[in-house]
Amino acid sequence: MTLDTAASPVVVDRETWEQARNGILPIEKEATRAADRAAAARRTLPMTAVPDYEFDGEHGRVRLSELFGGRSQLIVQNFMFAPDWDAGCPSCSNLADSVPHLAHFAPYEIAFARVSRAPIEKLVAYNTRMGWSAPWVSSANNSYNRDWGWTDDEGEIPGVSVYLRRPEQVFLTYTAQGRGVEILSGFAGYLDITPYGRQERWEDSPDGWPQRPPHERNRRHDEY
Repeated sequence: MTLDTAASPVVVDRETWEQARNGILPIEKEATRAADRAAAARRTLPMTAVPDYEFDGEHGRVRLSELFGGRSQLIVQNFMFAPDWDAGCPSCSNLADSVPHLAHFAPYEIAFARVSRAPIEKLVAYNTRMGWSAPWVSSANNSYNRDWGWTDDEGEIPGVSVYLRRPEQVFLTYTAQGRGVEILSGFAGYLDITPYGRQERWEDSPDGWPQRPPHERNRRHDEY
């Protein structure tokens, strides 16, 4: 795909470029420190009890507590996939592509799973199509999505939930929606270091830079 612009950064000699590049280093370092502060604040959040919901899994009914797989922490991607859809949300799919190999979570006592309202047969088929391996369960036959705001009268809402398991109870410790999940998207990070960025209208970019409505370029990885 050819970019619809002739605009580009100005050309300078290497010394000038190095000065300019080093000039934004303090901004980048402050962003890193701000992210550290946000992470520290998350670690001080209280938690609230959650029912041990029963979901439809690929091999039968499975409870929320079972999604931990014996570990103490669980990250859930609340994936937009309504019962009448033929495929999952492209943006949720993009985020799913950023999930690291699940083996990396084991030393930290973390499990990972996805929850959607589509029937389990659709989820299994889509998981296979996309080449993902994370467990995916259907909330079609329980009230999980409605209870915790992942479905409302307008439809599906994307985001993540984080849970902590204690011997007799599961607790919710954190949720994020919208741009709050960007820290989990490697794709967004790659775009942000390129000269044209995400090419979306909300960005503060120079005149002439390509800009379109948010997510307009997003596709499932087998549709480009």
